[in-house]
Order: sequence, then C-alpha cells, then structure tokens
Amino acid sequence: METLNNIVLTIQDYMSNIVLIIALLGAGIWFSFRLKFIQVRGFKRGIKQVFGGLFGKKGEAGNDGMSSFQALATAIAAQVGTGNIAGAATAIAIGGPGAIFWMWVAAFLGMSTIYAEALMAQKYKQIGDDGVVTGGPVYYIRAAFKGAFGKVLAGIFAVLLIFALGFMGNAVQSNSIAASFHTAFGIPQWIMGLIVAVLSIAVFSGGMKRIAKVTETIVPLMAGLYIVGSLVVIICNWRNIPLAFYEIFVGAFAPSAIAGGAIGATIKLALTKGVARGLFSNEAGMGSTPHAHAVAKVDHPVEQGHAAMIGVFIDTFVVLTMTALVIVTTRALPESYSVVEGGYTGAELSQFAYSLVYGKFGEIFIAICMFFFAFSTIVGWYFFGQANIKYLFGSKAVPVYSALVCICVFLGSLAQVDLVWNMADCFNSLMVVPNIIGLLALSGMIKKVHDDYFNNFLPGKNSEFAQKK
Repeated sequence: METLNNIVLTIQDYMSNIVLIIALLGAGIWFSFRLKFIQVRGFKRGIKQVFGGLFGKKGEAGNDGMSSFQALATAIAAQVGTGNIAGAATAIAIGGPGAIFWMWVAAFLGMSTIYAEALMAQKYKQIGDDGVVTGGPVYYIRAAFKGAFGKVLAGIFAVLLIFALGFMGNAVQSNSIAASFHTAFGIPQWIMGLIVAVLSIAVFSGGMKRIAKVTETIVPLMAGLYIVGSLVVIICNWRNIPLAFYEIFVGAFAPSAIAGGAIGATIKLALTKGVARGLFSNEAGMGSTPHAHAVAKVDHPVEQGHAAMIGVFIDTFVVLTMTALVIVTTRALPESYSVVEGGYTGAELSQFAYSLVYGKFGEIFIAICMFFFAFSTIVGWYFFGQANIKYLFGSKAVPVYSALVCICVFLGSLAQVDLVWNMADCFNSLMVVPNIIGLLALSGMIKKVHDDYFNNFLPGKNSEFAQKK
C-alpha cells in the first residue's frame, strides 16, 4: 500500500506541477485570444444571465433539463467546496500570499476555458435512454474524434470522473464535514457520516428535479453566509487590508521581500501552488461542470457560456478571495509559518484565522460552512458521475451507482486514508487531459458557435445554433 501510495504521489506531483499548468493555462490563453477575451467582453451579459435567473422565475427542472440558473447553481455547488477553505489556506501556507495572485490569473484565463466547455456541452447534449437530457465531455470528445480513438478517450474520461468525483472525491468531502463537526461540536465522525449519507440518498432519489431544487436553494445561502462572515473578520482588521494586497502582489514576484514570508517560498512555489489550487477550486478545464451546463434550457449555447464564466468568478474572485483575505488580514500567517511542518495548514489554518476574531465560534462557523460547501459538492459531483454512468452502462445502472456513492460518503467520514485521498487528487488531474484534448480539437467549432451568437442570434438573423424549443 505504501509503495502504491508513493507511485500515486509521484504521478500527482508530475501532473500538478507540470502537465496541469501547461494544459490548463495553455488552454486558457488559447481560448482567451481565440474568443477575443470573452471573459471581459461577455462579463456584463453573464452577470445579467445569472442574477436575472436568481431573482427571476426559475421554472421547474424536468426531463428536458434545468433553468440556466439551476444549471449554474449545480455547477457552483461542485466548484465551491472544501478547496475554497482548505485549498486557499494550503496554497498560502506553502507558497506565501503571492499564491493568491496566481489563483486570480488562473481563474481569469479559466473563465474562457469554461465558456468553451459550456458551449460544447450545449452543442452536443443528448437525450438518454431514460428520456432525460444529458451531456458532458464524453459527448463532445466523441464528436471531436470519430471512431475507436474517440470511444477510448471518452471512456477513459468517464471512468476517471466516476472514481475521482463520484466515489473517492465524495468520500473526501464527507470526511471534511465529519472532521470539522467533530472539532467544533465533539460529534463522533461516524454519526455525521451517517447523517450526510441519509441526506444524500434523499436528494439523489429525487432525480434532476430535486438536485436542481437543492442546489438553487443552498448555493445562494452558503455563499451569502460565508461572504458575510468573512467580511466581518476583514472589516475588523481593516487596517491590514492595504498590507494584504501589497503582500499578495509583491509576493507573487518576490516572495522573499515579504516580512515573515513562508519558509522556502519562491516564485515557483507561489505560481505552482496558486495555479494548481486555483484550478482545482474553480474546476475550469477539468471537464466536471459541463455536465451541469449541458442540461440548461437556454435559447443559445453562448448564453450558458456567459453564465458558466460567472461561476468561476464567484468561486475564485469572491469566495476563495474571502478566505485569503481573512488569513492575511488577521496576520494568522506568520504564526502558521513557525509550525508549517506540523501545525496549521489547510482547513486548520482557516479555522485559526477566523477564531482570532470569533473565538470558539470561529470553529463553529467553519464547520457550518464546511457542511454547506462539502454537501453541495457531493450533490454536484454525484450528478456529474451519474451522467457518465448513463453513458457507459445506461440508466438502469444509476440506482447501483447511487448506493455506492452513499456507501463511500459514509465510509469516508470514518477516517482519512491517505491512498484514497491521493488517488482522488490524481484522478482529478488525469481527467483534465482527455477533456482539454477534446476542447482543443473542437476549437474551430467553439469559434463557430461563438461567432454565430454575436453575428446572427443577437441581431435576430437566422442563427444556426439557436436551441430548438
């Protein structure tokens, strides 16, 4: 087991420090220029699409899909997870405050990648054997590559996603909930695992309609709670806000210039940890969120592309930045540096930062937020895995998949098994490769759908890719 764990760690280290940075940043740069920085030009339309859906009539999800907002809420449910609490803290603890700058860079470029993913998910969505709309990378990978290569590449992606998110990933999320509630309230971890598993069954059994209802309700609530709670801490330390931004920007290029900087922090560490954690947080290019964007009921694929970009913006520039500013403005960082090897890292560093203002309530606040973040991620990742189960085995296999996910949720709460956790990260990284290959192969189609919206759909001409009602 130890040998296997070391092999997995070696693969993951290579993937996160080299392959992911080249593939995801490269794709982000490519699509940013190819689509004339749509993340800037389309931002206003994206905001209108999202908040129009938040405050307007959302409609009911059914066999024909979800509303645009419900689809985005399901995507954000998966994006805004424990990585926004633990991931940001880990990046700062290892790479220094400058890692946050590189998270922002990764997110800015990733907005164009996720726009491309949403367009292709909409373009190639299908009706499953159960009569329910479905979609995701497996379908646009098959469209990009005809024949055996496309089948193999899509199959590899499907298997990686099912294990990375549906099984092992959801075990990790459950463990985060159980551990945080044990710390804050002393509740045995197996009890929290059982509660989360039962709640999961209740949501899964309701199908797309119940998943949409849960995500559209829980996502605004959890984001609002975390933002308000974080702003209170930041405002209490308002004098340190200018210093925090100074450390973030200077630390991105000269970590050694930051007083009390992280032990061994370098530009390379700041960049690699910031980019890797940022990409895992917002999931742009990973191929996960297209499953949600595929089922959105919109008039044109580009409309959901605009909404998808806002998902990345909310995840990184809003929620993740809140965590970062809390850690840096409370000056929790210098304390953490002295105990990096055996002390505050990840969620513990976040809890310590919040406790400097809230006291014991800081642990309770993080536990509550961790529950919302992790449970919503379990729902979102289940939905993504379900789409790939249907692709591989048909809808009859879904009940078996649901049961296995709930078992993983319960078992994951009991104890942290390093091999399972490391394999989840490794499979997460590996699934990026077939997704990016498919997107780059469809680059011409992405540009064609994009241009069709601005040249034909908006002026009211005969649009080739307008959705048929």
